Amino acid sequence: MSTGVNIANNEAECIGSNALPATLRKDFELIQDTALLEKALGAPNAGGLCQGQVYQSKKDVQVTLFRAWNSTNPSSKLGPWWAFEQPEGNTAKYRSDYEICYQWSPIDSLVTCTLKPNVKVVVGTGQSATCSEFLTYPVSAKQQIYISDAENALSSCTVLESQFSWK
Repeated sequence: MSTGVNIANNEAECIGSNALPATLRKDFELIQDTALLEKALGAPNAGGLCQGQVYQSKKDVQVTLFRAWNSTNPSSKLGPWWAFEQPEGNTAKYRSDYEICYQWSPIDSLVTCTLKPNVKVVVGTGQSATCSEFLTYPVSAKQQIYISDAENALSSCTVLESQFSWK
């Protein structure tokens, strides 16, 4: 296994881990791809990743990824930002955990896909994001997955639409 590159923007401010969850370690190999990693990293208050590592999915991978997206922009369905966990619970908390400004997406749909073999992804934790003068999300320990070409990296996708559920 080659040595991975771990780069962080303002590393002292980044929180959380770039290590894969134990249940997924068998599905990936840690690799070096500085150019891909740099595409995923964001400047403070601009979103993206605060820190990250590059992994490549192995031959027999069966990893499910989730993306909350904007149904009014069909081209955003297979965008670059994904999660290992299905969104649930409070939408505002999900926005904060994944630094998703309301201007970027109403996150009114969910797509679930399977990652193809031999795909490079960046796994890291969220960078802070300033959405307006009244709303800034801090860095987050929640892991995010960056895929530069999701359209060709994923298969077997299923789309769900948001519905109101007030509590």
